[in-house]
Amino acid sequence: MIDFAPFWLSFKLAGLTTLILFVLALPFAWWLSQTTSKSKPFFEAVTALPIVLPPSVLGFYLLVVLSPSSALGSFLEDIFGVKLVFSFTGLVVASCFYSLPFMVQPLQSGFETLNKHMLEAAYLAGKSKFQTVLNVALPNVKPSLVTAFIITFAHTVGEFGVVLMIGGSIPGETKVASVAIYEMVEIMEYGQAHIYAAIMVAMSFCVLLAVYMFNQKQKTKIGLL
Repeated sequence: MIDFAPFWLSFKLAGLTTLILFVLALPFAWWLSQTTSKSKPFFEAVTALPIVLPPSVLGFYLLVVLSPSSALGSFLEDIFGVKLVFSFTGLVVASCFYSLPFMVQPLQSGFETLNKHMLEAAYLAGKSKFQTVLNVALPNVKPSLVTAFIITFAHTVGEFGVVLMIGGSIPGETKVASVAIYEMVEIMEYGQAHIYAAIMVAMSFCVLLAVYMFNQKQKTKIGLL
């Protein structure tokens, strides 16, 4: 009997993380695409750190920062009653850090390809920066937007090191699919692990296929114009 609870928890985590990151990353990606500040490489490097850092390293520092013994963790738990370690809330916070570059970089790349004259025309027409991003920029970077959403979602579903260190393995709370597979291998339940792993492989392939097919269609449309 397959327990689908870890998959549901993984999808719930990925969905919330993707939505939160879109709201937070959109203005940041826009700023990175438009700024000429000398500090831009610094912020790009910081944003990209989760790509190159071992998940255990990022997970360790997040555990230190979010634990009840830290200033932030103690403040949130004492004042708001929010526990970030070994909780689903903590997984969401950790996932936002871990998946940040997968939302920011596609959006930034898309914004950087926009026609500058189109943006200037929007400003001359009296549009604010917010209106320009929402009504002009986003509709013209659909491939980048779709890529950012799908890759962020898929990357979050496949998390292991960070979520294990922050959330552990609490059934129904922090036991996501990747952690469930790890535990099955530990107890040598290879048959069940094969089923879970196969589902993850199939899902990951379908996600990537959807991204590439969508981008290919967009390129074809542009070529026909």
